Formats: sequence, structure tokens, C-alpha cells
Amino acid sequence: MNFTCPYCQHKQTVTSARFDHGSFQLNVGETAIGKFGISGRAICCANEDCLQVTATVSIRPSIKEPLVDQKFVKDASPIVTKQLIPESAARVQPDYIPAPLVEDYVEACKIRDLSPKAAATLARRCLQGMIRDFCGISKGTLYQEISELRGQVDAGKAPQGVSEESIEAIDHIRQIGNIGAHMEKDINLIVDVAPHEAQVLIELIETLFDEWYIARQKRQQRFAKVKAIANEKAAQKKSSGASGQT
Repeated sequence: MNFTCPYCQHKQTVTSARFDHGSFQLNVGETAIGKFGISGRAICCANEDCLQVTATVSIRPSIKEPLVDQKFVKDASPIVTKQLIPESAARVQPDYIPAPLVEDYVEACKIRDLSPKAAATLARRCLQGMIRDFCGISKGTLYQEISELRGQVDAGKAPQGVSEESIEAIDHIRQIGNIGAHMEKDINLIVDVAPHEAQVLIELIETLFDEWYIARQKRQQRFAKVKAIANEKAAQKKSSGASGQT
């Protein structure tokens, strides 16, 4: 089984030594959902620098078999599944990304299935915060901020990593997030956001974290290394008596 650790993003093939699962039936008499049981599984990351655990539990129906009164079938479709550790599929983000942005992102991941509409609203707020922090644009509305950022891209003045494609995607999230942030004029009109749709918005946040903040940090680190080497060489030349520039 292939697995990507949600903590360290280390891709790996899960071995039996790092994986376990189990199941048992719960007998509580006649219920509205019939006979059911609980199954669970856990994976330990093989990365020695991580070793974090991912654990999931499911409530699944039991299926009647000819020779057994009630047999719990582990591969029956679950009634509900809950990831316990970590609480959501949120990726661990570096500490140089502003905490309020990460908090909105993590919260959106946590409630993606419980309330996709609220998750979309949080994704919208997170992206607005990114425009204000990373791009330095703060206007009265997100629409105005996106318009200003689009103008910067057209003029070649936008921060490195900001593209027309990313602006278009952000504008789409603004529109989807508005479903949760603002009630329709006709209150009887209900526009839902599905969990898989909220997940697409969350993945855009992850992409922009990568293309904006993480890419900028990597550039700065590379430039700092070059500068440090140049300063070291300059110091060596000075100590040896050489001078001048070429």
C-alpha cells in the first residue's frame, strides 16, 4: 500500500511492521441501522525523523451469512468514517507562513466533511489574508483586491510566484466562498458546496502556500548561501592582501 505521511509528506510503501488493523461487532439489540461493528487501522510513518501515527476508525454494517448468524464484514461500505490522528488531512505548514492563515487552512480541513460550505468560507478568508500579507494589497473587498493584483500582474509588478492562473483560481474561490459568507436574496434558494468541492479549494491554498511562501523562502535561503560564500571569499582575499574588483 502506498502512503504519504500527512505530517512530513514522506512518500512510502507501507509494510506490515508499520500497519495494523482490527474490527469487532457491537451487540446492542435491534437498531435503525441494523447490526454493525467498528473497524480501525493505524499506520506509523517510516521516516525516522517523523514516526507519527495516522489512525482511522469506521462504523460498518454486519452482513448475515448462511453458516454464521451475524458476521461482521470488514470490507462492507462504511456508514461513517472518522480520521482520529491527525484530526484532518491538513498538511503541516512551516512556521514562516503567518499563523492566522495556517489556522484558517487547518480549520477548513477539519470541517470539510461536516460543513463544506463553512470550509469554503474559511478558504476564501485564508486566500484574502494571503493577498494582504504576501502581496501587500488591502482594499475594501476581496473583489477589489483581486482586481488590484490582476493589474499588478498585467504590469509585471506582482510578487514573484503570482500568476494570472492563480488569480483566476482565487477569484473562483471568492465566488464559491460567497455562498457561505452571504445569504442569497431569495432565502429559499439553497446553493450547496460538496465535500469534494471544498477539498479542491483547500488544495489551491496548499498550492499557493508552496508557490508563494515556500518558494520565496527557498529562494531567500539559496541567495543567503551565495552571499555567505561571497563574503567568505572576500574575507579570504582581504586577509591575503588582495584588493580591487574585477
